[in-house]
Amino acid sequence: MKSCAWLYGFLGLGVLFLSTSAIFVKLAEAPSGIIAFYRLLFTLLFMLPVLLLRAEERKQLSCLTKRQAGLAMISGALLAIHWVMWFESLRYTSVASSTVLVSLQPLFSIFFGVLFLHEHVTKIGMAGVFLAIVGSAVVGWGDFRISGAAFWGDVLSFASVGVISLHFLFGQILRRELDVVPYTFVCYASGALCLAAYASLTGQAFSGYALQTWRCFLGLALFATIGGQCVFNLLLKYLPASAVTMGILGEPVGTILLAFVLFGERIVLQQGIGMLCILAGLWLFFSIKDQAGKN
Repeated sequence: MKSCAWLYGFLGLGVLFLSTSAIFVKLAEAPSGIIAFYRLLFTLLFMLPVLLLRAEERKQLSCLTKRQAGLAMISGALLAIHWVMWFESLRYTSVASSTVLVSLQPLFSIFFGVLFLHEHVTKIGMAGVFLAIVGSAVVGWGDFRISGAAFWGDVLSFASVGVISLHFLFGQILRRELDVVPYTFVCYASGALCLAAYASLTGQAFSGYALQTWRCFLGLALFATIGGQCVFNLLLKYLPASAVTMGILGEPVGTILLAFVLFGERIVLQQGIGMLCILAGLWLFFSIKDQAGKN
């Protein structure tokens, strides 16, 4: 079997783009539901020309079974719930802490993969997972003791982990049957409708925002979603959800560096050690996985 190095390269690129997400959210002066809604709405608008120009994708979209459509819509609803919870967490805790907690997804994805898809992870692979998670905990540990508000933000982040892991599980199942564009379009359309309903029910305004905020909406769509989230949807046909979510553990490294450059958030020794643990865990997990693929 050929090396999966190119898949991991695309995964790394997706993680790099996803690392901009927390930055755009922090710069956008809008409610969480509105940020998530326009993130998906603009992504759908960017995807629409691709869908219209490719006959195979249009055919798949028109021939979706009730099961496929239902699972894709549930997947989109889960994504919407995850984003609202995570964006809201950023109101209470730091960019670093919130992103680190959300990045604990691999444990949930591995559990769901074993339970529903009968996947297997080696002991060495699990050692890599736990090493990266330890690194994540080291990075964000300081924020857990700052205040009650920071703790509430951490709780929201952690709760969103299980939600996004289920989203990726549904995506892995459907990507075995559908191309990335039809699946992603239905998923994001469902998510956008859920977010529109949420924003309306909570009285969040859909207009009246500053130009910088609209630019953040576009940045979230182009970089964090198309460059990040859509790349993950593409890879779910070739990699298990556990591998994709494991790759996302690299997001805190990129986000912390960006937060340092843009917001002046200091990178202390504790965070540096944690980042090294994350990178070492990722190397251990994917190097063992790649060797297994060659055998």
